[in-house]
Amino acid sequence: MRSFRNIIMAVAIKLPRMSDTMEEGTIVSWFVKVGDTVKSSEMIADVETDKATMELENFEKGEVLYLLPEGTTVPVETAIAVIGKKGEDFQDLLKEAPAAEAEPAKAAAPTPAAAPPSAPAASSTPSASAPVASTSNNGRVFASPLAKSMAEDKGINLEAVTGTGDNGRIIKKDIENYTPRAAASTAAVGVESYDEVPVSQMRKTIAKRLAESKFTAPHFYLTKEIKMDAVLSARKRMNEYTENRISINDIIIKATAVALKSHPNVNSSWLGDKIRRNHHVHIGVAVAIDDGLLVPVVRFADSKSLSQIGAEVRELAGKAKTKELQPKDWEGNTFTISNLGAFGIDEFTAIVNPPDACILAIGSSKETVIVENGEMRAGHVMKVTLSCDHRAVDGVTGANFLQTFADLLEEPVRLLV
Repeated sequence: MRSFRNIIMAVAIKLPRMSDTMEEGTIVSWFVKVGDTVKSSEMIADVETDKATMELENFEKGEVLYLLPEGTTVPVETAIAVIGKKGEDFQDLLKEAPAAEAEPAKAAAPTPAAAPPSAPAASSTPSASAPVASTSNNGRVFASPLAKSMAEDKGINLEAVTGTGDNGRIIKKDIENYTPRAAASTAAVGVESYDEVPVSQMRKTIAKRLAESKFTAPHFYLTKEIKMDAVLSARKRMNEYTENRISINDIIIKATAVALKSHPNVNSSWLGDKIRRNHHVHIGVAVAIDDGLLVPVVRFADSKSLSQIGAEVRELAGKAKTKELQPKDWEGNTFTISNLGAFGIDEFTAIVNPPDACILAIGSSKETVIVENGEMRAGHVMKVTLSCDHRAVDGVTGANFLQTFADLLEEPVRLLV
């Protein structure tokens, strides 16, 4: 008879789906090592998803018997760790849920213990020796979210920081104690060199989703010029009565939300065999970060005050830049705004952000000559372009929405009624 002592109690920890669009993830860093004892509800790793770097929570207790190497990218539901009793045979678990074969450029084949960090590949021109931060073999720097945020605030390049945490992870004190060293001498004139940056999970998803949108949804574009003098004047007066300064972007979000309530056909989604007309207004606000673009969502934007919208957008943008957004922060948008006006862009066209049927591209507000009633005067105008999925929205529908949007900005008092 088989002894109970021989029953395997080890458990394979599989990579969970940590966002609605996640198909694979990268093990950025482990907080534990083989041989450590772990308990339920303990955070054991940083995992890079398509939206953010998120902490992985463990729900088992026991000893860590196996870890997939840091820097490895694998599909969802792949075994990335094994937890059980010391000395247990866990090979059958890996056969049942084997780790996917790692891409050659990203990670070596999995081993029982996490692979030690190594320096990123050098360019064609050797450089002077310098301190090397803790990195995987794909060049990622391993640092805690707090350390990353502190380094960004202080303008510190994490690649120049040596980590003292587990497995060489950069932690808070490393940033606090960092002292810049003299820069290495520049390369000789005429020598060719380059850097190759691994494609992040976020950039992969952006590429996939936008390519599907651009080449699946038949786009058309409507551009309108809007007079902005009334908005600029109203904003100046508003900021005299509030400590939370209101931006032009906050007013644009509010005007968009109010206009969408009058034009539900624009606040819609193409679902293949049906069109969903949303009665609620959840506006996605595109935020640029180093890895690409995130779209946190301002929910029920039509019912919120300008001060509430401004505070929420600032909070969401901050969380996006530190990769602290959670799924609830980016899911459920019914319409999207992309604003490049602050970057001096006059006008542009944006790609529809699925599942939305439309996206509004905002250019800069600039001073120019305006002709009214046959007379010329100086004034400010802003160009906006509405990108539409023609399967769900027709030209006249989009044009009527833009006219309502323009009327609200040219007479901003209408936003208060």
